[in-house]
Amino acid sequence: MRIARFLKMAASGSAPAPILDGVFGINKPIGMSSAQVIRDCQHHFNPSTLFKPMIDQEAANRARESNNRKKRRGFGKNDIRVKMGHGGTLDPLATGVLILGVGKGTKSLQAFLDCTKTYETVVLFGASTDTYDRVGKVLKKTAYDHITRPLVEEALKSFRGKYQQMPPLYSALKMEGKPLYEYAREGKPIPREIATREVEVLELELEEWYEPGTHSHRWPAEEATNFERSFAEQVWKAEKDQMTSKKLTPEEEEADTKARKEHENFKRKADENVDALVYDRLNKRRKANNQKEVPLMSGALGEMPPAAPKPGKGSNLIPETLDTSPPPWDDKGPPAARIKMTVTSGFYVRSFCHDLGAKVSSSAMMAELCRSRQGDFVMGSSNCLEFSDLAKGEDAWAPQVEAMLDQWNNKGKTVMAQSPLRAKQNKSPTRA
Repeated sequence: MRIARFLKMAASGSAPAPILDGVFGINKPIGMSSAQVIRDCQHHFNPSTLFKPMIDQEAANRARESNNRKKRRGFGKNDIRVKMGHGGTLDPLATGVLILGVGKGTKSLQAFLDCTKTYETVVLFGASTDTYDRVGKVLKKTAYDHITRPLVEEALKSFRGKYQQMPPLYSALKMEGKPLYEYAREGKPIPREIATREVEVLELELEEWYEPGTHSHRWPAEEATNFERSFAEQVWKAEKDQMTSKKLTPEEEEADTKARKEHENFKRKADENVDALVYDRLNKRRKANNQKEVPLMSGALGEMPPAAPKPGKGSNLIPETLDTSPPPWDDKGPPAARIKMTVTSGFYVRSFCHDLGAKVSSSAMMAELCRSRQGDFVMGSSNCLEFSDLAKGEDAWAPQVEAMLDQWNNKGKTVMAQSPLRAKQNKSPTRA
């Protein structure tokens, strides 16, 4: 393998070893931010033999920089790391495929933002939360005794194909430069329609049904405040009204498109601030504050947790659910369903879970989420590394990463980047 060649070249004093870069997948564990995955990878990659040529080249480039260039680099940005980025954020609550770019491979990551993805999610019925998943605050509890597998399977028909999807409650876009919740706080009506996006569900199947009392999934214990409930009801009413009213005018559609783009730019910049395209180190002055990271609610758009100086600090962002804790219901509890779907870019799985609850005349939240495929990268395959292998040492992960990067480069960057888009060209299934 290439590592052996590196050592042989170094011993013989021959030409420098080639720089290893490209794209590979990693199986992200639950509770960890996408940025923390990259920081942990860098923690293992930076001192490794495999990536030594990249580190050495960057050190040589830095040595040739002018003093002005060094000053422009800024305080706390002079450490040398393996350059990395990801091809689309995966929630802390989620597990599964996270596409990572190394070196020049980071330039190919943009293509993966538009590829199709396959998810498996567990939908827990009977309650809704402000984040549409199990780490938010409970907004309302509803009856669930009537929910059966046939009822849910019938409801799934309306989600297949193309449709307009509402964003999650706390991912709702700003209107007139103001977040939606500020209108509610000021007692003002929402000025215009909430921007939706067209999404497409290429495949959607109920994989497993959990009868009441046969699963360990729980609603969160924390209840929302009266204001939060009032705000949610106002937004949900606006959503319901606009779904049954006239379409937007061209001017309104243009304003919504602009707002959606601004929202996506905001989300992207938030991600970049966390990982700093994961090339910058944490400012020492912030390090001195010794701030503790707060568990990040999936789908919330608040301030992102600060980058961690050591691996593991961003690894426990989701509170554990203890099976021994008493359930928040007096009967057997609600049913749950494991659902598998293949969707296009921009699809909110937790919005789907929330909407499915409403479709069956109840409520629902996302209890689990796993991204099993993104583009050509599949969990458990030859191009997706198990995160746990990093802790086993370079002898365990390096041969796999090297083979994955070779696979990327041998297949051809253009082919790999375009192939995830093929499914979008297929004729979508008919909606029932």
